[in-house]
Amino acid sequence: METRELRYFIAVAEELHFGRAARRLGIAQPPLSRAVAQLERRLGVALLERTSRTVTLTEAGAVLLAEGRAALDAVEAADRRTRRAGRAPDGPGLVLVTKAGASGELLAKLLEAYAAEPGAATVDVLLCGIGEQERLLRDGRADVGLLHLPFDSTAGFDTEELRTEGQVAVLPAGHPLAARSEVRLAEVTTLPDLPLPRWPGPDGSYPDGSGPQARDSTQLLQLIALGRTTAVLPESTRADLRRDLAAVPVVDAPPVTTVIAWPPHSRSRALAGLIRTATRL
Repeated sequence: METRELRYFIAVAEELHFGRAARRLGIAQPPLSRAVAQLERRLGVALLERTSRTVTLTEAGAVLLAEGRAALDAVEAADRRTRRAGRAPDGPGLVLVTKAGASGELLAKLLEAYAAEPGAATVDVLLCGIGEQERLLRDGRADVGLLHLPFDSTAGFDTEELRTEGQVAVLPAGHPLAARSEVRLAEVTTLPDLPLPRWPGPDGSYPDGSGPQARDSTQLLQLIALGRTTAVLPESTRADLRRDLAAVPVVDAPPVTTVIAWPPHSRSRALAGLIRTATRL
């Protein structure tokens, strides 16, 4: 299979419409239809069920959609990492991605300890929004990342667990629950005066709801301080809280495990050194 064919098929599989897929790709519809038909002949299976009104995926098509996305991510990652390595005058460094506002103390300790290692590579830190670490790792913009279970997916990555901690409810300092020694999850998630925030989905759109829109941790904490929302966050968040915010342990919230994750095919010595330092810490 060629990457061009995969891109063509994925566009049709996602749009489930040849005309929309052709416009998305910037090509005419007939060559798109021919390319998908040729791919089906070569594989010897039907990828799409076509009628005069609908296009649906077959079981084989659903498999190729998932595998094709992963294959194109790998090609794009190889391109990015190769170009970055070629531009580095002192040898390739590392790009570490983490969610903005998360694991700050752990990250600082990790970077300091690794920098003290003989022959340590340069580590650039890429701060991202909620749930974006996985995509940046897959497409090659990052070499390694800090992910948080159970919220982030580690499927397809190698990982090492670094820390497990409880969660706290972050509230405006003057809220009645802020004076409590502990709360339960249901008490926090059903507050009528503090509706839960809404986070963007993979396509950038926000789900319906009464809570305010939030894109990153800094914005979230500002909204909580203004009395617009609340959130349940890892215990380590306490270290970065402002005076107008309070953190109350949530006794029945699931624990959060911070892991360091990287593509399993990586053979970078610099990355291996960073992983060793992280697990030692």
